[in-house]
Amino acid sequence: MNKKIVYLTGFMASGKSTIGPILANTLGWNFFDLDRLIEEAAGLSVRMIFEENGEDYFRELETETLKKTSGLENYIIALGGGTVANQTNLEIIKSSGFLIYLESSPEETYKRLRFKRDRPALLFDGDEEPSKTEFMEKINALLQKRIKYYNQADLKINTDNCQVGRTVDKLSHIIKKEYYGESNKR
Repeated sequence: MNKKIVYLTGFMASGKSTIGPILANTLGWNFFDLDRLIEEAAGLSVRMIFEENGEDYFRELETETLKKTSGLENYIIALGGGTVANQTNLEIIKSSGFLIYLESSPEETYKRLRFKRDRPALLFDGDEEPSKTEFMEKINALLQKRIKYYNQADLKINTDNCQVGRTVDKLSHIIKKEYYGESNKR
């Protein structure tokens, strides 16, 4: 592999933004969170971009930002949950780096997200708390739309019931082997 960018994809709360900076630090690489880059460029949170300008506008910013970062080297880039669900983005990612899918089950996703209200794709109408059933239905529907894209990753790792440190350890060994030919010796 000659392009030294590792992209982390996966559903919301799969661990991309948590694992990414720790993994980058472990490798001595740099880290970007694509959503944070978009927020900095737009001067608005992802949620505000969705509310004020709509998802299509956000996706345009996402593709622009991805193009700008795709020439970097020695970077871990955490993608938004829906970034790979766009053929143009997927082509940019696959041609410029190594794509890792951090998989988490819908049940685990629910546990991690049930109290968060900052995810535009999971917003519910009204002020009432959604039931677990409603929340799970929304997670499953969105996951079904994205799974075929996630499954195009070069590597898949399940993050359910796995400590962040163990996941980082596994990934750092795989990346070192992929990029530097180092074996998994300890």
